[in-house]
Amino acid sequence: MSVSNYRNFDLVMAFFVAVLITSNVASSAKIVDLGVTLFGFGAIPPVHLAFDGGTLLFPIAYVLGDILTEVYGFRAARRAIWTGFIALSLTALFFFILALLPADAIWEGYAGTDAFNAILGGMSTGGIALASLLGYLAGGFSNSVVLSRLKVMMKGRALWVRVIVSSLVGELLDSLIFVFVASLTGVFGWELFATLVLTNYLFKVSIEVIVIPFTFLAVRKLKKAEGLDTYDVGVKFRLFGRN
Repeated sequence: MSVSNYRNFDLVMAFFVAVLITSNVASSAKIVDLGVTLFGFGAIPPVHLAFDGGTLLFPIAYVLGDILTEVYGFRAARRAIWTGFIALSLTALFFFILALLPADAIWEGYAGTDAFNAILGGMSTGGIALASLLGYLAGGFSNSVVLSRLKVMMKGRALWVRVIVSSLVGELLDSLIFVFVASLTGVFGWELFATLVLTNYLFKVSIEVIVIPFTFLAVRKLKKAEGLDTYDVGVKFRLFGRN
């Protein structure tokens, strides 16, 4: 049966898309500094923990990806990922067009083009969108593949182990690629590279671990509601295609 025939799949996917877009706008809008420093050792200097605004919300996209993979399987998660990034691409295109349109004189007085570019430049120039696309393509798909393979290997047992292991792999790839591309396109300064990678990784994994009880609850209720528990036996883990 197609995932579109299940009554809750579209709802979970819609929530996934909303989280993805909102977290990317937040990433471009603000860098948060909680005033915490990790002390270095040896040749490694101390790292000041600062993170982009999307870090607090973006892990929820991974949680939803875990739920989709666990309940509906890898192919359903793949569909949600591609749907999310089509929506994200349209969002970036909208901000790009908006940046090109002439500004109202009154708006320039209390806000202005410079403020728009400083806050939403990452979205309007495509830097954040590109960074998120490449990061999540690597991280999101690897997260789903690892979770799916472990489910078959572990015969559906120890969901918490599978969620944590898949998150460690997916979030590491995501954080490295996201911050690298965002720095390369000028969204973040290179001086923030190590800080943002480390902080993004630690925060994202920590948030996913914290919400594991929610993940368990959502998975259990969805499996019961749908009468479904998918095992990806014989599935080819491709970025494209029906198989």
